[in-house]
Amino acid sequence: MSRLLFVCSGNLDRSPTAERLFQNWMGWWEAKSAGTMLSLARNPLTQELIDWADLVLVMEPMHAESIQAYFNCNPSKVRVLDIADIYVRDDPELVHELEMKVPPLLEAIVSKRS
Repeated sequence: MSRLLFVCSGNLDRSPTAERLFQNWMGWWEAKSAGTMLSLARNPLTQELIDWADLVLVMEPMHAESIQAYFNCNPSKVRVLDIADIYVRDDPELVHELEMKVPPLLEAIVSKRS
């Protein structure tokens, strides 16, 4: 099973919603989530989580920049979803946006491995 890490700022709304949606997606992906605001995040981003993940999906470019600035992470395993911090957890619009943006990325990786 491949490992997927979703990252947002506070790990309160966007990344936990994505984690729930894509946990065990198609029997291929294990998912976790974390936040870059280390003092405020429900689950703060750590080097251990970065190392654990095969793919890191961040909500905004600033999250990718934070990862590159503060963690040892190959930039090729980070993808930006461009999902603004305007949603609450499990918001139907957030779910829709995640369902539109994440599966094509995951399917492309799965097809490369097959």
